[in-house]
Amino acid sequence: MNKKQKAILAEVVSIMLVTLIAVVGMINFKDYINRSEAISAMQQLSTIIVDYRKKNGRVPPEYLVTDAVRDLKGGVRLGELQYRGLWIDFDAEPNDILAYTQKNYPSSLLDDGYIILQVDGAVKWMGLDEFRDTLAHRQSEVEIEMTRH
Repeated sequence: MNKKQKAILAEVVSIMLVTLIAVVGMINFKDYINRSEAISAMQQLSTIIVDYRKKNGRVPPEYLVTDAVRDLKGGVRLGELQYRGLWIDFDAEPNDILAYTQKNYPSSLLDDGYIILQVDGAVKWMGLDEFRDTLAHRQSEVEIEMTRH
Protein backbone atom coordinates (compact mmCIF):
# COMPACT_ATOMS: atom_id res chain seq x y z
CA MET A 1 0.00 0.00 0.00
CA ASN A 2 1.31 3.40 -0.86
CA LYS A 3 0.92 6.58 1.21
CA LYS A 4 -2.14 7.80 -0.69
CA GLN A 5 -4.01 4.51 -0.19
CA LYS A 6 -3.13 4.49 3.52
CA ALA A 7 -4.39 8.05 3.86
CA ILE A 8 -7.68 7.19 2.11
CA LEU A 9 -8.11 4.08 4.27
CA ALA A 10 -7.42 6.10 7.42
CA GLU A 11 -10.02 8.70 6.37
CA VAL A 12 -12.64 6.03 5.62
CA VAL A 13 -12.04 4.31 8.96
CA SER A 14 -12.18 7.66 10.75
CA ILE A 15 -15.46 8.58 9.07
CA MET A 16 -16.96 5.19 9.90
CA LEU A 17 -15.86 5.48 13.53
CA VAL A 18 -17.26 9.01 13.90
CA THR A 19 -20.52 7.87 12.26
CA LEU A 20 -20.79 4.89 14.62
CA ILE A 21 -20.19 7.08 17.66
CA ALA A 22 -22.78 9.60 16.41
CA VAL A 23 -25.41 6.89 15.81
CA VAL A 24 -24.87 5.33 19.26
CA GLY A 25 -24.98 8.79 20.81
CA MET A 26 -28.23 9.66 19.02
CA ILE A 27 -29.88 6.39 20.11
CA ASN A 28 -28.95 7.05 23.72
CA PHE A 29 -30.02 10.67 23.50
CA LYS A 30 -33.39 9.62 22.05
CA ASP A 31 -33.90 7.12 24.88
CA TYR A 32 -32.88 9.71 27.46
CA ILE A 33 -35.37 12.23 26.05
CA ASN A 34 -38.15 9.61 25.97
CA ARG A 35 -37.46 8.68 29.60
CA SER A 36 -37.36 12.36 30.63
CA GLU A 37 -40.70 13.03 28.91
CA ALA A 38 -42.25 9.98 30.57
CA ILE A 39 -41.05 11.16 33.98
CA SER A 40 -42.43 14.64 33.24
CA ALA A 41 -45.80 13.14 32.26
CA MET A 42 -45.85 11.09 35.48
CA GLN A 43 -45.12 14.29 37.45
CA GLN A 44 -48.07 15.99 35.74
CA LEU A 45 -50.24 13.00 36.66
CA SER A 46 -48.94 13.25 40.23
CA THR A 47 -50.18 16.83 40.46
CA ILE A 48 -53.64 15.80 39.23
CA ILE A 49 -53.88 12.87 41.64
CA VAL A 50 -52.60 14.84 44.65
CA ASP A 51 -55.11 17.64 43.94
CA TYR A 52 -57.93 15.09 43.62
CA ARG A 53 -56.88 13.42 46.86
CA LYS A 54 -56.82 16.76 48.71
CA LYS A 55 -60.34 17.61 47.51
CA ASN A 56 -61.91 14.16 47.92
CA GLY A 57 -59.90 12.41 50.64
CA ARG A 58 -59.07 9.43 48.45
CA VAL A 59 -57.24 8.59 45.25
CA PRO A 60 -59.18 8.98 42.00
CA PRO A 61 -60.81 6.00 40.29
CA GLU A 62 -58.94 4.41 37.42
CA TYR A 63 -61.19 5.81 34.68
CA LEU A 64 -60.34 9.39 35.72
CA VAL A 65 -56.63 8.58 35.69
CA THR A 66 -56.94 6.98 32.25
CA ASP A 67 -58.70 10.09 30.93
CA ALA A 68 -56.09 12.37 32.51
CA VAL A 69 -53.20 10.45 30.93
CA ARG A 70 -54.65 11.05 27.45
CA ASP A 71 -54.49 14.81 28.03
CA LEU A 72 -50.99 14.95 29.51
CA LYS A 73 -48.18 16.55 27.57
CA GLY A 74 -45.97 13.57 26.74
CA GLY A 75 -48.52 11.17 28.19
CA VAL A 76 -48.02 8.79 25.29
CA ARG A 77 -44.45 8.25 26.56
CA LEU A 78 -45.84 6.58 29.68
CA GLY A 79 -46.79 3.51 27.68
CA GLU A 80 -48.95 1.03 29.59
CA LEU A 81 -49.57 2.76 32.90
CA GLN A 82 -50.49 0.42 35.73
CA TYR A 83 -52.68 2.16 38.31
CA ARG A 84 -53.08 0.60 41.75
CA GLY A 85 -55.77 2.94 43.10
CA LEU A 86 -58.11 0.04 43.78
CA TRP A 87 -55.57 -1.41 46.22
CA ILE A 88 -54.68 1.80 48.03
CA ASP A 89 -56.67 2.44 51.20
CA PHE A 90 -56.74 5.20 53.80
CA ASP A 91 -53.86 3.79 55.83
CA ALA A 92 -51.51 3.50 52.85
CA GLU A 93 -47.90 4.43 53.45
CA PRO A 94 -46.72 7.61 51.68
CA ASN A 95 -44.13 5.59 49.74
CA ASP A 96 -46.59 2.93 48.53
CA ILE A 97 -46.59 2.59 44.76
CA LEU A 98 -49.76 4.10 43.31
CA ALA A 99 -48.92 3.95 39.60
CA TYR A 100 -46.06 2.67 37.52
CA THR A 101 -44.90 2.03 34.01
CA GLN A 102 -42.07 -0.12 32.75
CA LYS A 103 -39.45 1.39 30.45
CA ASN A 104 -37.08 -0.84 28.48
CA TYR A 105 -34.05 0.40 26.59
CA PRO A 106 -32.59 -2.64 24.77
CA SER A 107 -30.38 -0.66 22.42
CA SER A 108 -29.24 1.95 24.91
CA LEU A 109 -26.75 2.52 27.68
CA LEU A 110 -29.70 3.41 29.94
CA ASP A 111 -30.82 0.76 32.40
CA ASP A 112 -34.28 -0.77 32.15
CA GLY A 113 -36.62 0.02 35.00
CA TYR A 114 -39.85 1.60 36.14
CA ILE A 115 -41.15 5.11 36.59
CA ILE A 116 -43.22 5.02 39.74
CA LEU A 117 -45.69 7.39 41.34
CA GLN A 118 -45.97 7.05 45.10
CA VAL A 119 -49.04 7.78 47.21
CA ASP A 120 -47.39 10.97 48.52
CA GLY A 121 -47.01 12.23 44.93
CA ALA A 122 -43.29 11.57 44.57
CA VAL A 123 -42.16 10.37 41.14
CA LYS A 124 -39.07 8.17 41.00
CA TRP A 125 -37.03 5.99 38.70
CA MET A 126 -36.58 2.49 40.07
CA GLY A 127 -34.45 -0.35 38.72
CA LEU A 128 -36.06 -3.68 37.80
CA ASP A 129 -34.97 -5.68 40.86
CA GLU A 130 -35.69 -2.92 43.36
CA PHE A 131 -39.16 -2.40 41.83
CA ARG A 132 -40.06 -6.08 41.91
CA ASP A 133 -38.95 -6.39 45.53
CA THR A 134 -40.78 -3.22 46.57
CA LEU A 135 -44.01 -4.13 44.81
CA ALA A 136 -43.92 -7.71 46.10
CA HIS A 137 -43.86 -6.40 49.69
CA ARG A 138 -46.76 -4.04 49.05
CA GLN A 139 -49.18 -6.26 47.11
CA SER A 140 -51.87 -8.33 48.78
CA GLU A 141 -52.56 -11.90 47.70
CA VAL A 142 -55.86 -10.78 46.14
CA GLU A 143 -54.15 -8.08 44.07
CA ILE A 144 -51.48 -10.50 42.86
CA GLU A 145 -54.13 -13.03 41.85
CA MET A 146 -56.34 -10.47 40.08
CA THR A 147 -53.51 -8.81 38.17
CA ARG A 148 -52.25 -12.14 36.79
CA HIS A 149 -55.36 -12.57 34.66
